[in-house]
Amino acid sequence: MAHNNSQQETALHPTYPSHDPIERSELRIRDPYIVEYEDRYLLFGTTDPSPWHGPGSGFDRYESDDLERWRGPFPAFRPGPGFWGETQFWAPEVHFYNGAWWMFATFADGAGRRGTQVLAASAPDGLFQPWSEGPVTPSGWMCLDGTLFQDPSGAPWLVFCHEWLQAGDGAIYAQRLSDDLRTSRGAPVLLFTASEAPWTRPFRNEETGYDDLAFITDGPFVIHDDAGLALLWSSGGEGGYSVGVARSSTGLITGPWAHEPQPLVGSDGGHAMLLTTRNSSFLVFHQPNELTFERLTIRLVAETNGIYRVPAADADYSN
Repeated sequence: MAHNNSQQETALHPTYPSHDPIERSELRIRDPYIVEYEDRYLLFGTTDPSPWHGPGSGFDRYESDDLERWRGPFPAFRPGPGFWGETQFWAPEVHFYNGAWWMFATFADGAGRRGTQVLAASAPDGLFQPWSEGPVTPSGWMCLDGTLFQDPSGAPWLVFCHEWLQAGDGAIYAQRLSDDLRTSRGAPVLLFTASEAPWTRPFRNEETGYDDLAFITDGPFVIHDDAGLALLWSSGGEGGYSVGVARSSTGLITGPWAHEPQPLVGSDGGHAMLLTTRNSSFLVFHQPNELTFERLTIRLVAETNGIYRVPAADADYSN
């Protein structure tokens, strides 16, 4: 799709700012998530300048016609008075479910208790508001990066990470949600721990004083494909922050899950999602992983018989 200049964009879409669009290579964002909506790509992600230690100001949204040049930022969520989350506003995902649009995002309170909250909006390019009764992850757990999954009956599940800071060996769980996404239902189901994958490597975080080796789990994203169910997720590997692929041997979210022996991306980049659009599939993630240098990264993905690969050389995907 051809890109219009900023003056034309402002005339067509009065809410767009008049400044020049941002090139993808210059767009700083962590944990990117892209939704296609009304012939536009909407980009969400962790956008606070200091996402670990500063107060959370909210989430921003960017918009593009071609995945290369982005307009924004536009506000996607701003916390109101009394909102429980105070810091660590991370990894917003936006999903269409049951006729409405929902954001699943990570927040932490002043004591560092972290979980996934559900927010709602009438459209994905609107302003989201809190919806669930606080976090829908287990009370007392340090959790992050919840994503929505619907089973064959249409029932909603939250797939999320149990943080290594509390679990040591970070884990990914599935939790049944109420049909209205207000609360959770039943006990969470363990899918796997990070150390089960052959490509992951442990680390010792001296900053936190954690004495034992730990394994990270980040960014689960469920893929429905012809072979059943696959799951993207991130951890530490030989090349640093990496993206791995697991597959359910039963085709059910509860698994059991088997891991590809090598990561899909194994060099300083992660927290990925799969964007399927216009007969192509793209891996969307941030790279590098170093604070203030992370950038929106989009790579073509090839899939054969349920095996995913990122080609060594990217083809041109601009529209």
